[in-house]
Amino acid sequence: MGEGTTTITNAAREPEIIDLQNFLNRMGAKVRGAGSNKIEVVGVKKLKDVSYNIMPDRIEVGTFLCMAAMTNGNLILEGVNNTQIIPIIDKLQECGCKIESKVNKIEISAPKRLRATDIKTMPYPGFPTDMQSIFATALTTARGTSVIVENIFENRYKYTQELIRMGARITIEGKTAIIKGVRRLYNANVKATDLRGGAALVMAALSTKGESKVDNIEYILRGYENFENKIQNIGGKIKEIKI
Repeated sequence: MGEGTTTITNAAREPEIIDLQNFLNRMGAKVRGAGSNKIEVVGVKKLKDVSYNIMPDRIEVGTFLCMAAMTNGNLILEGVNNTQIIPIIDKLQECGCKIESKVNKIEISAPKRLRATDIKTMPYPGFPTDMQSIFATALTTARGTSVIVENIFENRYKYTQELIRMGARITIEGKTAIIKGVRRLYNANVKATDLRGGAALVMAALSTKGESKVDNIEYILRGYENFENKIQNIGGKIKEIKI
């Protein structure tokens, strides 16, 4: 609603940006270029009320797929857009998971133990940086050695220190994480340091035989709706403790 034309360069290309453009334009905005590195916004006088269904959360989808993979589970997720998570699907298949994709639905069947794989985070449509900690955690109990290179953000390996407390074997060298798979992780009291790393710690805790406690869950709740209930609905034993 600003006057004139605003140009955004070096813009993110994720599908969420396209979804936002579509929503705004339905309201009467004049936005074009979403999905490219240049977006133009022409100011308008007013916006109108609309009803709009936002796109599925592809990182939440990836989180639950990895949760099933790490806990040797079978899981069906509905209301997903499979074309937006192709890199995640490809890596899960490399790890030995069987995946069946249908329209708005995906089913994963995990092996008894995952195989190691290598990952490089990249801008969309590459492997998403927001899935780095989630996938790395799944690989802590995979057979073999995995190498992850974080090409998007710095200092995104803080969560690994908490995983090490649970028995993971992880070495950090600059933007590279070397993960030597162990047979299993052990329960521990750990602390979330960020949104995705926190969700990864919950996933790690679900894979152990004992009881674990994850502190600082406000990070997790910022990015996952009804996280506790969804995990309970698929058989996970989890309870939020109100303080």
